[in-house]
Amino acid sequence: MIRNLAIASLLLGSLTLHAAEPKYSVKIEDKEPPKDLSDAVRGSLESKAMNVLDGDKLLCTVWAVKSLDANATADQAKAGLKYSQIEETTLIGAVKIEDFWRDYRKQKIKAGVYTLRMSIQPADGDHMGTAPFNEFALLSPANADKKTDTMEVKAMHELSAKSIGRKHPAMMLLFPNKKPADAPVFESKPKDHWVLSFKVPATAETEKTSLGFSLVIIGETMAE
Repeated sequence: MIRNLAIASLLLGSLTLHAAEPKYSVKIEDKEPPKDLSDAVRGSLESKAMNVLDGDKLLCTVWAVKSLDANATADQAKAGLKYSQIEETTLIGAVKIEDFWRDYRKQKIKAGVYTLRMSIQPADGDHMGTAPFNEFALLSPANADKKTDTMEVKAMHELSAKSIGRKHPAMMLLFPNKKPADAPVFESKPKDHWVLSFKVPATAETEKTSLGFSLVIIGETMAE
């Protein structure tokens, strides 16, 4: 009897664990970017929407830019582009967040539409050990970020901070994506990170290539 009870307990624990496992996925659909965005920003984005779901619940939708210009030589492009070869503050996409969400810094982000811009974390003592990589996408309110041009880094930080009404920008960590798949995928990474991985067409000199992105949708810094 004791042995049977132990086996039943193990089976129940296994079923409970299985039920708790996330069922994340990404669904692609033809969908124009939100009208919350300016006409200029909307025109720079793909009409392919990447919907990230937890089971049947929609978490967010991401639209990538149609193309990027890289600060790289043709030979460098052939070897594979890096985030560092895209000018900081470059517009890389937009996201519509469906419900309350926490960014990588554990900051509260309201439901709404935000632009995404390329950012490099400062190499100083304040940020040491806060993330495994130093590239991020910063979120800015759609009604405040209306142009597609690059800008001063400080201006981008101030614009992004409006997303949360604090001094620090709102952010999504970027994992490296050196060999992006042809179709977007939602995949797990170490330390409970879940990323939306996709690629964007890019040009370096005369070389046509692409840059892979892996946006952390679920995952937070371990730093306090």
